[in-house]
Amino acid sequence: MSRESSISEGGGWVQWFCAMEDHQFLCEVDDEFIRDNFNLYGLKSKFNFYNEALDLILSSETPDDEDLEDERFLEVYQEATDLYGLIHARFIITAKGLGMMKDKYLGGKFGACPRVLCERQNVLPVGMSEELRTSRVKVFCPRCEEVYIPKKKCPDVDGAYFGCSFPSIFLMNFIQEIQIPVNNQTYVPRVFGFRIYKKKGSRYQDTQQKATEITHYSEEQLKKLRGKNEQQTKEDYVQK
Repeated sequence: MSRESSISEGGGWVQWFCAMEDHQFLCEVDDEFIRDNFNLYGLKSKFNFYNEALDLILSSETPDDEDLEDERFLEVYQEATDLYGLIHARFIITAKGLGMMKDKYLGGKFGACPRVLCERQNVLPVGMSEELRTSRVKVFCPRCEEVYIPKKKCPDVDGAYFGCSFPSIFLMNFIQEIQIPVNNQTYVPRVFGFRIYKKKGSRYQDTQQKATEITHYSEEQLKKLRGKNEQQTKEDYVQK
């Protein structure tokens, strides 16, 4: 983090935060949008240091090395990070926010689909939950319509900073301009040229098992994820 304090000159907290190495998926939310209480409705109850975090986000100054070593500041900073993320999720589905994300998409800032048959189709960021600390940001390919882990892991970027609906809203607004190629290719596994019994492409393909549709994590999945996160936290603590 301290290495990022070197970019503190010439911009406020938002510019400093979005310029961090792992934050290339984020765009800079306007101060005007952040100052409008209508856009912040329902967020205050989620944070212990809401007012301090909001002041930090709107600050024209950026943290220095001394700030980043102060425990009290770091508590507020963590809440400011999450608060900004939730505000960001609301901003990117506005006309201005969509335009900014479109520029990032066309510039390939979110990366390309890892599926070979998608031919490096640009992807969009997506969250698997609207709740914080459930899942890191993922990427959605508009060509194969599958979700993947980003090539650049973005370890401190929560999926809730984008929400579950962003890719769909984005595509509904720009589908005519972007022209996504039709996904008409599929890989068929073979052994020495022969299709495999009951596998994809076989005339005896097993059609009994229907795939489960997932657009976000269900309550049951969230409980499992929270259990895993708690277990991982305990293991990390023991190792320390």
